[in-house]
Amino acid sequence: MINLSLRQLRYFDALVRHRHFGRAADAAAVSQPALSMQIRELEAALGSPLFERGARTVRLTPLAETLIPRVRDILRAVDEIGEVARASREGRLGRLRLGVIPTVAPYLLPALVPRLMRIEAGLDLNLRETVTPRLLEEVLEGRLDAALVALPVSEPELEEVPLLHEDFLLVRPARDAGKPVPAPDRLREMRLLLLEEGHCFRDQALAFCGIEGGRPREWLDGSALSTLVQMVGAGIGVTLLPEMAVAVETRSANVALSRFQGVPPSRRLGLVWRRTTPLAPALTRVAEAVREAGEAVLAAVREG
Repeated sequence: MINLSLRQLRYFDALVRHRHFGRAADAAAVSQPALSMQIRELEAALGSPLFERGARTVRLTPLAETLIPRVRDILRAVDEIGEVARASREGRLGRLRLGVIPTVAPYLLPALVPRLMRIEAGLDLNLRETVTPRLLEEVLEGRLDAALVALPVSEPELEEVPLLHEDFLLVRPARDAGKPVPAPDRLREMRLLLLEEGHCFRDQALAFCGIEGGRPREWLDGSALSTLVQMVGAGIGVTLLPEMAVAVETRSANVALSRFQGVPPSRRLGLVWRRTTPLAPALTRVAEAVREAGEAVLAAVREG
């Protein structure tokens, strides 16, 4: 029987992710020599190399490629043992690793975090802000307990809990405040500023306007909503903004906001978590806190 340790498997996973011994060691919070030694011992136990060491990077051998899903299944199963223990302690979370997409995090978290701290006294809250594909990957691999994303995600291994619905508003330069709101097909002919590829909000905006995602575009793709709004204020174009972001992003911008006629563009937000997680009852309480916080933020926007 091959004698492997969890430490070796975690270091293997870190090196696979980072393809660099120094960065993998930093991610695993160990020294580079310690990580290298454990990898060598793992290769010796398996009787075959796992990595090709280059001057600047690390390449995976065919054996390493084959082992990746198996190692991650093992690590996730071990992590879920810890989750079972967490869930058994009076039904409390103790720790919550929560992911949030960038078009929600800055606007919802100030209202959400205090609510989470009230329902889970002493909660160790770890927040992660990144795009949807990365969040889903990290939830599936057990590195996050749950993620707040736009639904649906259509991933069979994940439970989807719809929580909030918000419209998108049109943002134009302030000088256009009195002009009629253009129809969606007219937006295709305008300089429409969007988030860069990888953001689900970009895909939703393109779908509403009937623009194919692969169409070459000569104007600005931004990394944040604040950049898009400021560029609109400078007269460069127009953009769409989710309701939740209105109060924060438009307070210092010379822009006009308009709601679309008829059926407006919108999105549905919700939590996703693994169907197998024993934390589901506690995550249901988290979901309710998300709903309350989101409704409070959206109500303030709509009343204003």
